[in-house]
Amino acid sequence: MLELFRSSLRDARVIRVGSYEYIIHPICDGVPPVKPELLEEVLNCMFKITDLDCDLIVSPEAMALPLAAPLSLMSGIPYVVVRKRSYGLGGEVRIEQPTGYSSGVLYLNGVKRDDRVVVVDDVLSSGGTLRGIVNALREVGADIVDVVVAVDKGQCCEELEAELGITIKSLVRVEVRDGHVLILD
Repeated sequence: MLELFRSSLRDARVIRVGSYEYIIHPICDGVPPVKPELLEEVLNCMFKITDLDCDLIVSPEAMALPLAAPLSLMSGIPYVVVRKRSYGLGGEVRIEQPTGYSSGVLYLNGVKRDDRVVVVDDVLSSGGTLRGIVNALREVGADIVDVVVAVDKGQCCEELEAELGITIKSLVRVEVRDGHVLILD
């Protein structure tokens, strides 16, 4: 299962951004080009393991969007983008986004109290983005049905699950060692 995905991760380049080891991969970066068969494999697996009994798919800008949009088409469930810019709409929630290699701000709009949501993201590394999104969704009163990521870099998943009281599903768990990507599961 997921042979193309696993193989492409093993072959991915790793670069250093400060002390952070960043995996350059089509699903997580759009570089090198995303082959349709790779995207299809990842999406089919995500579709199978995700509880899509929800009202909305919620996904952060930018690289989770190529996952959220097709999942929306496959399931018939609308998706909402957690944006990198403010629109100043009523009910907008500002999200601090510390990551392993930078920090920023995201903005949640379009989710309301009692919406049942699934969070979809491309990679879980430091947990900063996911922590912020989950807390923002709770702030507006949404019910988090499921959380799924394509790649778990294996650094914080269990701690984040315990801290936030959620289960995080991932397609592949990896670790970067000596500049190479190792598949852990």
